[in-house]
Amino acid sequence: MRKTSAVLASLSLAVLALTGCTAAAPAGVACDRSPAGSDIRDAVTVEGDVGSAPKVDVFTPLHLKESSFADTTVGDGREIVTDKQALVVELSIFSGETGKQIYATAYDETRGQVSTAEYWATQSPGLADVFECATAGSRIVAGLTPDDFGANNLQGFGLSKDDNAVFVIDVVDVFLSRAEGALQFNDAKGMPTVVRAPDGTPGVIIPDSAAPTEQVVQTLIKGDGEEVAAGQLPLLNVMAVGWDDKKVVTSTWGQSPTGDLSTSAPTVAEAIVGKPVGSQLLVVTPAGDAGPAVAYVVDILGAVTAPTP
Repeated sequence: MRKTSAVLASLSLAVLALTGCTAAAPAGVACDRSPAGSDIRDAVTVEGDVGSAPKVDVFTPLHLKESSFADTTVGDGREIVTDKQALVVELSIFSGETGKQIYATAYDETRGQVSTAEYWATQSPGLADVFECATAGSRIVAGLTPDDFGANNLQGFGLSKDDNAVFVIDVVDVFLSRAEGALQFNDAKGMPTVVRAPDGTPGVIIPDSAAPTEQVVQTLIKGDGEEVAAGQLPLLNVMAVGWDDKKVVTSTWGQSPTGDLSTSAPTVAEAIVGKPVGSQLLVVTPAGDAGPAVAYVVDILGAVTAPTP
């Protein structure tokens, strides 16, 4: 277990901390990591523990014909199976021409950056493949050509147009991409049926009967992670379907996860407290002043706390 206070890079949360447990990839998800990077591996030496600021020597000048990456340490934690998955990453960047460090994250558990692989690819397009199928606890060395690093980055970091960028990337933590745990039996009549695509995306079948007049909460999958505590915010995938029109109101599937239900669906947020990470809940909110009845399917991917000052 690693607790990380996180500056959120791309998720719809404020400055928060994620708490999660590493585990294997979801059942049925195939992940094949085949980094090709003997050139970059031989050009860089890295010392130090994953998650700590590394000591790095670049054999300069480094000139790559194409971008490449290699795993110098392979962690045994959860795999990255989607570019929308929440990550905790620490990284340093060096000039391939001079070997000098031009950027580094904080390497501080109270200030770690929570992001996604998709986010990093928007910063440098050459990183799009670097995170694919990497595991928590891994250290990756990547060398990016000027085009793959990005012209704006070259200018912003004061590098020449021909300079390569060398990344040392620590995948400190990887959070769930979907609910994982034991399927639960529920015998409540008149409730929606939930089906799941291979990647976990839910489909919600609303019955033709009237919606319940009080909120109903069912645990569809019981995870084995830590329980979400009062005062924490959960990291979630959410799908909401209107009871009457049977149309999807909102869905985070195919996007970055969210933790913001306290405003949009406060009673659903309350129902998540005490539930273990990895769980999937079905919550039906009745019609009222706030609007018509809605069925929510919520995957709890992690637990979020405020950072220590």
